[in-house]
Amino acid sequence: MRLALHDISKKHGAEDHLYPMSLELMPGAINVLLGPTQAGKTSLMRIMAGLDRPSTGRVLADGQDVTGVPVRERKLAMVYQQFINYPSMTVFDNIASPLRIQGIPEAQVRIRVAAMAERLHIAPFLQRLPAELSGGQQQRTALARALIKDASLLLLDEPLVNLDYKLREELREELAELFAEGRTTVVYATTEPLEALQLGGYTAVLSEGRLLQYGRTLDVFHAPGSIEAARVFSDPPINLIPASLETNGLAHAGAGLALPLTADQRARASGHRSLTLGLRAHSLRSERMHADDFPIEVEVALSEISGSETYVHMHRDSLSLVAQLTGVHDIALGERCTMYCRPEEIFLYTAEGALLFAPHQPAAGA
Repeated sequence: MRLALHDISKKHGAEDHLYPMSLELMPGAINVLLGPTQAGKTSLMRIMAGLDRPSTGRVLADGQDVTGVPVRERKLAMVYQQFINYPSMTVFDNIASPLRIQGIPEAQVRIRVAAMAERLHIAPFLQRLPAELSGGQQQRTALARALIKDASLLLLDEPLVNLDYKLREELREELAELFAEGRTTVVYATTEPLEALQLGGYTAVLSEGRLLQYGRTLDVFHAPGSIEAARVFSDPPINLIPASLETNGLAHAGAGLALPLTADQRARASGHRSLTLGLRAHSLRSERMHADDFPIEVEVALSEISGSETYVHMHRDSLSLVAQLTGVHDIALGERCTMYCRPEEIFLYTAEGALLFAPHQPAAGA
């Protein structure tokens, strides 16, 4: 399905849930809605589904205006955060229910349910009730019931958020494989940048009811078009450093810190004396890796070990930074140390927040 939203907005009383936006989803692909809680993801999905009508604007499905068409008359399926299964029906009957509503012959129902259960690794549990399943098996059952409809639009509203880490990883990989066939346009809402990257496809970045950016997921990640988009698509949070560009090519950031910029960065920043520098946490390292690495002397405020990574929160006078280091590092509170970054890994934004330079952009004039 080719789904397009034209100048849609949503108000509840005097409160804006969605500000005017236009968005055309990539058909046959995974389209991720990425944003924090209260970003407008669920409001947007409810409009896509026909559960809510936009306050302004139109919803087009394959070129036809479906703005006022109720959800029961649209060929779509939706899966929510909670496991919504019929408690008195077996797994088999839960999955089969959409097909039986459509009047599919029982022999075909059995064949299709068995095939779907096999794909989602729940074939051994078809005669069990939902209460007899684990959380992951219950969510697989809900997904199977949605997928078996073979809908042209599938809406997934944070479907893995209530599962433990291992199950989320398993199901995320399985979902990406299931949707690789390109038969269904998928909309997947999440608060997690890493989940968006793992799913791939296309990503719409949302914040406080506004659409900030839409494009190929890797393109959006590598070149967030505004400071707000960079904040949403960075975990840990991107380091943002106010600075002024001097004629000597240095970006002065206060606290005795002057960062050298590359020739391409200086060219893109030409005419902008006030800048905001962006540095993702993984771009700060505890060792010099390249000859042009720039040293930053800091004091450690907090060090957290998480699995095979260490998150180091630091400050340099009034400037706060966070680094994401690979491996386990024993760094004491209050310890003075040196972090390193490469100048070409620094994002440049205008003082108003518009992108001037991203590390993966082609060089100016190329």
